[in-house]
Amino acid sequence: MGGVMEDILYAPWRSDYVTKEKIEGCVFCHISKNAKEDEKLHVLYRDEYCFVVMNRYPYTPGHFMIIPHRHTDALEALSEDVWLHMSALAQKGVKVLKEGFGAHGVNLGMNLGSAAGAGIEQHIHLHLVPRWRGDTNFITTIGQTRVYSSDFEKIYRKLKELLPRYIEE
Repeated sequence: MGGVMEDILYAPWRSDYVTKEKIEGCVFCHISKNAKEDEKLHVLYRDEYCFVVMNRYPYTPGHFMIIPHRHTDALEALSEDVWLHMSALAQKGVKVLKEGFGAHGVNLGMNLGSAAGAGIEQHIHLHLVPRWRGDTNFITTIGQTRVYSSDFEKIYRKLKELLPRYIEE
């Protein structure tokens, strides 16, 4: 190789992103309306107000979102009942990530509108991102790449088992 570093990263899960069937319209509305596909769509929990789903392209292992069933891009348009319910689920979700999943901390966030960084701006959603001491390193900064060292399906099954226990407390 003569000192030349190859610019290749082995990430077999990315082929799923490229080849996966595309959902027409709002992906969150699709998930909301298809409860029979919860396992396939990686839904952790759902009730009359909202659902909790794994982020398919997470920042860290265990990253999930709380999403209202109502299609809106405006937090201020949500009823107070739905917002308070989402907040209660966020509290329980943080507890799950810290106690059940071993996270050292959790980032909570909503990006409202494309100017704020929303990837799916037409349907609001609240991110819960578990964090661990030392979970960021040079590869993210220098290589603009995230290393995801855990199996997504195993994490989904673990969180799907844990979340209902914490919600029912």
